[in-house]
Amino acid sequence: MANRTVKDAHSVKGTNPQYLVEKIIRTRIYECRYWKEECFALTAALLVDKAMELKFIGGVYGGNVKPSPFLCLVLKMLQIQPEKDIVVEFLRNENFKYVRALGAFYMRLTGSSLDCYKYLEPLYYDYRKLKRQNKDGGFELIHMDEFIDELLREERVCDIILPRIQKRTVMEESNTLDPRVSALEEDLENMDTSDDEEAMHERSPSPERRRGSYKDADKPNRSPSPRHARSPSPHSRSNRKRSRDRDRDREKRHRSPDKSRHRDDDDDRRRKHKKHKHDHKDHKDRKDSDRHHKHSDDNDRHHKHSDDRDRDRDRDRHRHRDRRDKRESGLSQKELEIKEANEQRAKLGLAPLK
Repeated sequence: MANRTVKDAHSVKGTNPQYLVEKIIRTRIYECRYWKEECFALTAALLVDKAMELKFIGGVYGGNVKPSPFLCLVLKMLQIQPEKDIVVEFLRNENFKYVRALGAFYMRLTGSSLDCYKYLEPLYYDYRKLKRQNKDGGFELIHMDEFIDELLREERVCDIILPRIQKRTVMEESNTLDPRVSALEEDLENMDTSDDEEAMHERSPSPERRRGSYKDADKPNRSPSPRHARSPSPHSRSNRKRSRDRDRDREKRHRSPDKSRHRDDDDDRRRKHKKHKHDHKDHKDRKDSDRHHKHSDDNDRHHKHSDDRDRDRDRDRHRHRDRRDKRESGLSQKELEIKEANEQRAKLGLAPLK
């Protein structure tokens, strides 16, 4: 009984107003604690007090699909179906932003296309912040104009599918709705006019430039002085160059064969001299490199011979030292044996050994 729609309620979009909310979400709302404790036996007058207590907007959240208090109040408004004047007062309330958001959502669900554009578009100028609960249970920050834009453009807001409305362009063409005037239109017009004025100012010449042009027009034409005579034209320059080339070709044609032959001989002689000089330089470089290699081989051979001689000398020196040490060690041992023997003979009263 507590979840039924009032008897004198009108159908919305051809169906029961509560059916605008999906059945699964509607069942979750009926089972939640906020609906049973706070929304029981609410009237249109008492609904305002509950709307003023809202702290955020949102749909369902959590793994077990818990509805938010905002969604519970939306369903309660669909159930009791308040009059249109009350909903309009919700929209005009400037002190409580969540009351305005609740009225805007209900108007979008139940109102016609004309009413939605008429009552929701003025809320584009409300830039207050709203706290919205997402599906994870966390909160995010949006603004009132963003929320209104979602209501007019999106298909699903706060996990509820919104009824379809006509596009604004279609209603403007049918003259049922006036063209929307943007708040930025005046600023854009001012910017366009300032740009046009700057362009016109750049295109028009300055007074000094005009004065200078008038002075130039008043000056008489003077004949050029000899010092600043004009340079010859490109046509006369090309004629002069062509005649010079013609004279050079004529001289080549009339040149004697002996001169050309002598010139060829000189070129051959000069080429041979360069070749001989180059060959001589290569031969000299090769000779120097051979001499350097030979000198380096001699040095290596000399160093090798001296190293062998030093090695033999060290070997002989070690051999003589070993022999001398052996000889000294042998003599000292013999003397010790004789000394020990004489000591024994002295104890026995015998004569010492020689």
